[in-house]
Formats: sequence, C-alpha cells, structure tokens
Amino acid sequence: MKRLLNSRSIAGVIAVGASVAVGAFSAAPAVAKSASAANSTALTVESSPVGEANGFNPFVPTSASTIVGATSLIYEPLFQSNILKPGTYYPFLATKYAWGAGGKSLTFTIRQGVKWSDGQAFGPADVAFTYNLIKANPSINGGGLTISSVSTSGNTVTLHFPTAQYANFQQIAATVYIVPQHIWQNAGDPSTYADTTPVGTGPYTVQSVGASGLVLTANSSYWGGPFGGHGAPAVKTVEFPALSSNTSALSALETDQVDWAGNFIAGVKQAFAGKPLVFWSPPLNTNSLEPNLHEWPTNQLAVRQAISLAINREAISTQGEGGEQPVAVNSSGLTLPVFNQFLSPSVKSDKLSSGANPKAAEKILENAGYKKVGKYFSLHGKQVKITVTDPAAYSDYAADDAIVANDLKAAGINASFDGLAVNQWNANMATGTFQLTMHWSQTSVAPYQLYNDWLNGALATKSNRAGDFEGLKNAAVNKELTTLAAANTVAQQVKDLAPIESYVASNLPVIPTVYGVSWGEYNTGTFSGWPTPTNEYESAQPSAPTNEVVILHLTPKG
Repeated sequence: MKRLLNSRSIAGVIAVGASVAVGAFSAAPAVAKSASAANSTALTVESSPVGEANGFNPFVPTSASTIVGATSLIYEPLFQSNILKPGTYYPFLATKYAWGAGGKSLTFTIRQGVKWSDGQAFGPADVAFTYNLIKANPSINGGGLTISSVSTSGNTVTLHFPTAQYANFQQIAATVYIVPQHIWQNAGDPSTYADTTPVGTGPYTVQSVGASGLVLTANSSYWGGPFGGHGAPAVKTVEFPALSSNTSALSALETDQVDWAGNFIAGVKQAFAGKPLVFWSPPLNTNSLEPNLHEWPTNQLAVRQAISLAINREAISTQGEGGEQPVAVNSSGLTLPVFNQFLSPSVKSDKLSSGANPKAAEKILENAGYKKVGKYFSLHGKQVKITVTDPAAYSDYAADDAIVANDLKAAGINASFDGLAVNQWNANMATGTFQLTMHWSQTSVAPYQLYNDWLNGALATKSNRAGDFEGLKNAAVNKELTTLAAANTVAQQVKDLAPIESYVASNLPVIPTVYGVSWGEYNTGTFSGWPTPTNEYESAQPSAPTNEVVILHLTPKG
C-alpha cells in the first residue's frame, strides 16, 4: 500500500510515496463491488482496512482518508503538480501565483465561486486560516514549512517566509489541504481533531466508512475542477474496499472487482496480457533502508556503512521487486536518471554495490573496533543486533527485508525481519519507534522535496512524523536545505545540492536500495480518460493528492 506523496504497495495495497493502512479492523479478503458500485458510474480503488475512529483529519498520517489516499477527493490544495512533468501545476483553489521579495513571499489569487460541501462560501480567509494553523502547530506541519506571516488583500493571500523558497513551491502549494475556518477554528488541537464528518471543497463527500472500507459520493455543489468540468464529477461514487494482499489485488483486478490499483504485483505483465488491464510504472523516487539514528546499533556510522555494503541490491530488485524497480546506483540517493542533471560532480564516483559484499562490510566493522563474538560482531560487549520491520502485507518489502536480514547475517550482523500489521508499522513510523525499515521517498518535481522529506529536522516530531523518519537533527543540513530552497535555476540547485548529496553519501542517514516506481494498474473496460505513457497528464498511481487529477479526467463508458 505504498502512497505517493508521502506512499507504497498493498501487499501491500497502494503504492509510491507514502501509504497505508491504519485501523482498528483486520484486513478482509478481496470483496465484490457493493450495490452502489455495481454500476458504470462507480470507481473502485484498491485500498486498506480503516477504522471508523480514525476520522478524516488531512494533517494526520493515520487518519482514514490518508491511509487509503482519499484526502484530495475531500479536501483540496491550492495547486496540484504533475510529477511526470516538473514545473507543470494545475490551478485548484488558487488560479495563479506570483513570487515577491526575492522569493521570500508568495501571493496566491484565490478561486472565486467555490463552496464548502456544507454550502458555506470558500474564500481567502479559509486559506489564510489554514496556513496560520500550520504555522502555529508544528505537529501538523508535515512539510516543514517556515512561514513568517500570512496576509490577505482582497482576493489574494500572501505567505511570507524568512528565506527564499523558490524550490519549495510544490511543498507550499500542492501538499497543503485547505480546511474551513468556520469549523476548524473550534476544533481545538488540530493534530488530535478526528474530523469524523469532514467538510471540504473537493469533488466527494463521505458516504460511509468501516471495516469493509470507505465509500465516497459525488459532491453535488462541487465547483467543477480546472479541467473543463462543471458541477459534480462524472464518476458518481468512489469506493476504497479493504483488501489484504497483492494476490487479493490481482484477483480483484482480473475479476473486475477493482478498477484501479497501485501496488507491486508479481508477474503483472503476464497476468494482464490480452485483458483490458494496463500496467504503467515509471521510476520516480528512491527506496531506502531507513535506520533509526537514535538507537543502537543503527546510530553508528560504521554499522550503516556495513549494511550498505552487505546488502544485495540486485536481489532486492529482481527477487523482491520482481524486476520492476531498478537498482539504486549512487550513494547520494538522488533518483536517477530522473535527476541526472542535478548529480554533483563530488558524488558521481560514490557508487553503490549492486551485489552483496560481506567481506567489505566486515572490514568496515573491524576497522571501527568491532570484534566477532561467535557468529556476530559486538562493540564493548554490545552485540550488533538489528530487527528490520515493515508490514507483512507489503509482500515486496517483506521479501526485500528477508533478503536484507540474510545478507546482514552473512556479514556478521545478527539481523531478522519482523512483519508487522500495517497499523502498527504506521504508528511506529509516526513516532520513530523502529530500528531499520524499508521505505519509499517523497516523489517530487525537484531534488529539494526529496532531500527535505528525508533530512529536515523539523519533520522529526515526537508523535506525528510525516518525514525524516530516521530522526536526523543536523543544523548544518537544515541550513543547507534552506539555501537549496532559495535556488531558482538548475545551476544554482546543482551548487546547493552538492553538500547535501555528499552528506547523504558519506553519512548514510538513509541507505538507498532501488529506485521506486509509481505503481499503477487500471481497467480500461469501465472508464475512459486514463493517463498513459503518451498522455502523461499525471501518473497512474491512485494516491492523494494526484488521484483527484486522474478521477476528474475519467468518464464512465456505456
């Protein structure tokens, strides 16, 4: 269940960026479309089990809508980005923007004629309120935005920053969901507000949520979206039924029980041959092993270096990921070849080994003073023992982690894989309670978002992490990220990226494994308008926020 801008596979159910299922209910087997979905205007999207108590808070990574990737269908940002075409943005709740003060201010012209789903008018005050809410509450500032102040004038809202933010437009404008002031001003702590009956500007409202999944129905007062639509979307119902595994997802796709999925499925191309099913997965991010930098032994550089040398990335790619995700080749973690032009000369020679090199891993540990006691290394009487965790439901990550654990054992590190329930893993990631985990990166339109999500110390909150899961707190790196955010040319970005790329390559706060793809599988028999390699208006990954862009393009057949 990997989720795109913050996503993964359902074993996993949905993929890329961030991800998956938290809830009080256990996963159910593949289920048939409900009565409401058994017509040509209902779209069924692969999902994960959710609990009714999760609510729909768009700022919380364990809310029901975040888990299944439905948030942007209820709430909307000012702009949406096309991750396949850097620099391409779609105007949603704002119609245009303008930089000012050398990149230290950003003014949005707010769309008029929009209503909240409860009938009240949407306006600039709601936008200003939302950004002020984020400014005042670090626990919901998932993008680590540094907002000095927010001002309004007529139909515009201006955000002011202490430093230039040219490279951070995606995070500022395309990942912040605008909430209604008339409801949220009385919500109390926004990080704990359940938001059980959400009121948004999006194309859908909540019909039902429970053990069988989430059902959304078209918002009759929707403003229409920026693609020429008027009023309610053509897709009248969107269902996110609970599925338990990749096998369930494949079965559901093949039997027309699911129209759209986004996860790793072994042998998907062969399975789809001759059927109205399309598989499209361009590589857009970097998967890595994320070590907890605050726990022994993953807080030790020599151990992280040994892990990087010991693991067999080729096996992870070909066996764990079915050959669909290519081996990561550079220690900087920069997603290649997508960001080739941004790779600094200082790290071009920092190659990652594709195969396992246990002898080199052992040499690193020996040189750092570690000694073998029996099969495994120890330092000052403490054994190098690591538990690798991921959801058991993420079948590809579970396979990856099993490979990693065996490779580490071969290099004298006592490692094991623990397959968790998705909700437990999500909770652990939100609080930094783990030793080592396989995780995707932010799928971004520029390297800034990739590294900011990995390294920005402001994201390593105590209970609501949306990034920097490893818990890096490095003032120099934070300062370098601030400098990078101000870069408004490729040449300047390359210059400002150099120390960040070098830091990652040398210190391995994340350990790159393979380049993650934007998993996308869909059925062309029921709906038209899907994105394709020849019509890349968006990826085919069914994750928020960009799934809204796709759904607004779809038209039922028949």
